Amino acid sequence: MSITAEKKNETIAAYRRDDKDTGSPEVQVAVLTERIKELTVHLRAHKHDYASRRGLLKMVSKRNRLLKYLRENKRAAYLELISRLGLRK
Repeated sequence: MSITAEKKNETIAAYRRDDKDTGSPEVQVAVLTERIKELTVHLRAHKHDYASRRGLLKMVSKRNRLLKYLRENKRAAYLELISRLGLRK
């Protein structure tokens, strides 16, 4: 259900600002997006897994809060990020 360490490291490497960046909003949104994709696939197969569904909703809410922060404070980074991730906003 969760993403592997290799996949997480690849995502962090693709979206970080500099070599030591692991916690910027861009990286957090990218990692959450990968986790959301994996969990969505799981929930299609296991329709009655309500605990995982709740976790999915919490992740989507957190991603939305981070995107709102980026949209209000760093507009250019926000626009680039949603285009790279393919998010609709």
